[in-house]
Amino acid sequence: MKLKASLSLIFGLSAAFAVSAGEIVVATVNNGHMIEMQKLTPHFEKANPGIKVKWVTLEEGTLRSRVTTDIATKGGQFDVMTIGMYETPIWGKKGWLNELKTDAAYDVDDLLPAMRNGLSVEGKLYAAPFYGESSMLMYRKDLTDKAGITFAERPTWEDVRNAAAKIHDPKAGVYGICLRGKPGWGDNMAFLTTMANSFGAQWFDMSWKPQLESKPWHDAVTFYVDLLKKYGPPGSSANSFNEILALYNEGKCGMWIDTTIAASFITDPKQSKVADKVAFAQGPQAATAKGANWLWAWALGIPASTKNAADAQKFVAWATSKDYINLVAKEKGWAAVPTGTRKSTYANPEFLKAAKFADAEKKAIDSANPNDSTLPKSPYVGVQFAAIPEFQAIGIAVGQQMSAALAGKVTVDAALKASQAAADREMRKGGYYK
Repeated sequence: MKLKASLSLIFGLSAAFAVSAGEIVVATVNNGHMIEMQKLTPHFEKANPGIKVKWVTLEEGTLRSRVTTDIATKGGQFDVMTIGMYETPIWGKKGWLNELKTDAAYDVDDLLPAMRNGLSVEGKLYAAPFYGESSMLMYRKDLTDKAGITFAERPTWEDVRNAAAKIHDPKAGVYGICLRGKPGWGDNMAFLTTMANSFGAQWFDMSWKPQLESKPWHDAVTFYVDLLKKYGPPGSSANSFNEILALYNEGKCGMWIDTTIAASFITDPKQSKVADKVAFAQGPQAATAKGANWLWAWALGIPASTKNAADAQKFVAWATSKDYINLVAKEKGWAAVPTGTRKSTYANPEFLKAAKFADAEKKAIDSANPNDSTLPKSPYVGVQFAAIPEFQAIGIAVGQQMSAALAGKVTVDAALKASQAAADREMRKGGYYK
C-alpha cells in the first residue's frame, strides 16, 4: 500500500508539473477594470514564458452561476475565479479554495484591513482583492448648483428625493436619479439591502427568522419604487451597473448611488461627457447610517480543483500586486487604476491628485462594518448580504420580486409577502428552525 501510495504521489506531482507550464483559464466579470486586465495580460505572459492565459468573460449574474456550479461540482473548468466577499469565506471554510501564499514582495500587510479580513478565514487569505469598493452618492454638481442644492457629507434619503425632484428633466434628457433594478442577490439586492439597512431593516432576526414583511423593509422598498417611477429612467427594472454607467457617461443621470469604483469611469473624460461635473457624498441614511453603504471586493481565488495551482498563484499575485497598479498607472494614468485594495495607493500623491473621488471612496470603505451593519442586532456577517450559503438563493428570489414591483407587475406588499415566503422556505430547508 505504501509503495503504491508513493508512486501515486510521484506520478501525481509529475502530471501537475507537466501541465503547469501551459494554459490557465481565468473566469471574470465584464467590468471595465477586468477588461483592462485582459489587455495587460501580455505583460504577465512575457514575464512568465510558458504560461498562456485564456479568458472567460461573463455578465455578473452568469459569472456567479457558472463559478458556483463549477466549484461545487469540482468541475475544474477554471484555474482562477473572480469571486467576492460573500463566496470567499464560505468556500474557504469548505476547502473549495486554495489558501493564497504570498511572498515579501507582495506585501500582504499593505492590503486595506477591511479587504484582507473580508477575504480571509481564521487569518488565512483565500482570495486576493483585485479591486475593492463601497457605495456612495455620485451626482452632477452643475445640476445641483443650478437648483440651489447642497448635500451634507452623508445626506438623508429625503434630501436625495428632494434633489431628484428638482433636477429631473426628461425633456432635456436628464433623469433625477438612476439606481439598479436588475434582479440578482449581488445586483439590485446589493443596493436595496443597504437602503433597507438605513431604514432600520435586517434580513434575519437573532432567531434567523426572515424579516422581509417588517415595516422598515416596506418603507424602504416603497420609497425606492416611488423614487424611480417618478424620477428614474424608463426601464429601470432591467438596469444594472453597466447600463447605468452608460447612461451616466452620456449625461442622462442627475444622481447615482452605486459602487465607488464607478467614480474612476465617470470622471474619465475619455468615456464620460460629464467628467468635470461630478461630485461625491456618502451613501444616504434614513433611520440610521449603519449599513448605508456596502463593502465588497472583486477578488481572484484559486479553486482547489485546479490542476495548475502554481501558475494560477503566479497570475493572482501579479494581478493584485503594487506592480500591477503601477503598470495600469503607466499605461492609462493614475485615475484609471483599480482602487480600494492597498494602503499604498491612497498614500500616493500622484493618485490623490488624479482621483478626486479618492477621499470619499476611502471614507466609504472605512465606514462599512460587516459585523455591525443593522440597527437591530443581527446574527449574520455582511453589509449588503448575509454570509450564509442559503443567501444566494434567497437573494435571487427576492431580487426578482423587487424588480417585478419596480416594473409595476406586482405591488410592494405582494412582492414582500412572496419574498418572505421564499426566504422562510430556504431557511427551514437549511435547518435554521422548524
